[in-house]
Amino acid sequence: MPLGQDGPSWKKRTEDIRRIYDFRDVLGTGAFSEVVLAEEKATRKLVAIKCIAKKALEGKETSIENEIAVLHKIKHPNIVALDDIYESGTHLYLIMQLVSGGELFDRIVEKGFYTERDASALIRQILDAVKYLHDMGIVHRDLKPENLLYYSMDEDSKIMISDFGLSKIEGCGSVMSTACGTPGYVAPEVLAQKPYSKAVDCWSIGVIAYILLCGYPPFYDENDAKLFEQILRAEYEFDSPYWDDISDSAKDFIQHLMEKDPSKRFTCEQALQHPWIAGDTALDKNIHQSVSEQIKKNFAKSKWKQAFNATAVVRHMRKLQLGTSQDIPGQTTPTSPGERLVGGTSNGSDCGHPPTSRGQRLPPD
Repeated sequence: MPLGQDGPSWKKRTEDIRRIYDFRDVLGTGAFSEVVLAEEKATRKLVAIKCIAKKALEGKETSIENEIAVLHKIKHPNIVALDDIYESGTHLYLIMQLVSGGELFDRIVEKGFYTERDASALIRQILDAVKYLHDMGIVHRDLKPENLLYYSMDEDSKIMISDFGLSKIEGCGSVMSTACGTPGYVAPEVLAQKPYSKAVDCWSIGVIAYILLCGYPPFYDENDAKLFEQILRAEYEFDSPYWDDISDSAKDFIQHLMEKDPSKRFTCEQALQHPWIAGDTALDKNIHQSVSEQIKKNFAKSKWKQAFNATAVVRHMRKLQLGTSQDIPGQTTPTSPGERLVGGTSNGSDCGHPPTSRGQRLPPD
């Protein structure tokens, strides 16, 4: 069905979106969309608007309607919000919450102090948000660090999940079988082309937790077939010396999430009750130097497909001398392409890798 014909009632019609919003700068472009920084005229609230040309969506209507349906259902403090949807004769406009704190890896590298306890607090927020999605019958299917963003520069603890382009709303008693996700984070059952469920998100959280504690991915090979073989076997290690100072509790937590058999894998609820999350087993030892060194080595920003340019946005916001409630306190203009302001979805690539492989996943040098 063509977009705009007998569509959901929550879409608002407009012939000119610029009557409602002042468009500022382009934050980024995608395959068939453009994201702009905008200010709502009535409230002076800054938002990110995803502008989607209907003409470019021909044959892809189901995909974008799926993303909108997912976003429209969810309201959670750790998930980027969809505030409104407008539709004109030629475009769809997704009015998204503006998230200004930058990417997860950027902030970890910038920190001078980082511990297991910090990683545990981050994973707890992710688990809480994903449990909320699962309780609503939504499977994200593409959880990865590039989709994890800090809320603002002055709120270091709050993390937000973005990008719901591959999310799926489960039907009653349904299982999914479409192979999708990002290599390196995708669960074994997806690669095996078996029916899968919410457990795929829990596997991805395990992979993210692994990276947060060492700075490199659990699976890597330059040959995709060999990479997939590793994942299918759930073949990973806690390599020395990178894991020597990490608690047994953290390793146990990861092993329960990265369980090959999805029926034995921790659910989000079980993971939230693990002592590394709910107790006091996460260590306070500073692991920043080792972790940040490996993140910089294995997740080079030149390899990330950045969708949003924060530098232009921050400069523009300062030029406009916006009120303090909209500005970013204490932020210097970023010089790195990895720093960004984001509303809505992003286009991240797969994760980086250790510098050598010799046909198998090896820890960094």
